Amino acid sequence: METLPIIISDETLRDGEQQAGIFFSYPTKQKLAHLIAQTGVDRLSMMPRVHEQEEELVKSLVSEGLDSLIAAATMTGKQYIDQAKMYGVKRIILFYGLSDRLLFLRDPQIRLLNEFKGKTIDDDIPKKVIERIRQNAIDLIVENLHYATTVAGLTVDFAAEDASRADFDFLVQCIRSFSPYLDHFMLCDTVGVLTPEKSYIWINDLLQRTTGVAFGVHYHNDMGLALENTLQSVIAGATLVSGTFCGIGERAGNVAIEQVLNGLRVRFGIEVKGINYDAIAAVTDYIEQLGIRPAPPYSQTAQRHESGIHVNSLFSDPQSYAALPYNTIEVLFGKWSGISNFQYLFEKQLQNPQPRNQYEKMRSVIKSLAVEQERYFTAKEVLELWKNGVFK
Repeated sequence: METLPIIISDETLRDGEQQAGIFFSYPTKQKLAHLIAQTGVDRLSMMPRVHEQEEELVKSLVSEGLDSLIAAATMTGKQYIDQAKMYGVKRIILFYGLSDRLLFLRDPQIRLLNEFKGKTIDDDIPKKVIERIRQNAIDLIVENLHYATTVAGLTVDFAAEDASRADFDFLVQCIRSFSPYLDHFMLCDTVGVLTPEKSYIWINDLLQRTTGVAFGVHYHNDMGLALENTLQSVIAGATLVSGTFCGIGERAGNVAIEQVLNGLRVRFGIEVKGINYDAIAAVTDYIEQLGIRPAPPYSQTAQRHESGIHVNSLFSDPQSYAALPYNTIEVLFGKWSGISNFQYLFEKQLQNPQPRNQYEKMRSVIKSLAVEQERYFTAKEVLELWKNGVFK
């Protein structure tokens, strides 16, 4: 049996809980964190900024000795980097979308131009505009990486959101520009469109075109291929795997860490250095006892969305986080929701726009109710709360 130093980055408490309909209570997340830590994983990703309870949990886990394990998933922006440092973490996972589709939606300069309102990357977008949004992204990310490493003194992994749909040459340019600041450059198949053959070739080609950077992979399971895609990427040279225990996560879930670890062991004779294989069952058994499973690929359940970041993009471009042609998007409301969830409901589905301050009230109330009641809310339930004056 060969032993390799592959980094395992766990996303169960962040991306896993972002599966629409899942709610982990504070004690549940605390217990899960310690069970996961016992497996010997190298990273435990959390997103403390999403709610005050998450902030307190991260601070608690840091004080309990998990400070070297926890990585704070962090949006670009110096204020977010500073917040992450205040929680006591030593590492952040800075994330930003690198596909032209997400870049076009999120570029702050483009959003202000009337000529592009209501358009997506599928419209006739001039090449010079695409080149501009790409360069804007590089400039912004490099500025944030420099700040995070040299000013804030944090170790950084960069998660290239939607990298599997990014232009290859642009992706190479990003890797070369960001690598001086990074521990790992994490390639994300955010909407699960990769295949095993492409995964191997993709990683191999990127390694051929770049030097001095270690690649991680973060794959979703929309087509049921996340496991094989991940294994092929590791064989091709990826040295970090990001996933969740039991494969829970947004839409059809993430790659299941226990399947990756045992798949490498059984199929390829590779054990991952530092992993306590005997401790894995305690994590998966606990999640199964909670009655939690990932949604099956291609199912309608896998088309549900709760994360505000995702719904914000879906509002303008249905293909941003729902790449399969049959998608019928369903928006849920809970701890992970943002203003855009309510905007989507009232403007996209009901054609009954509300003032922004009303959306802000709704978001605040729903987050509080979700934490208090340890649940999520459907669109029908939100409308009942609205009619009953709960959001006033």
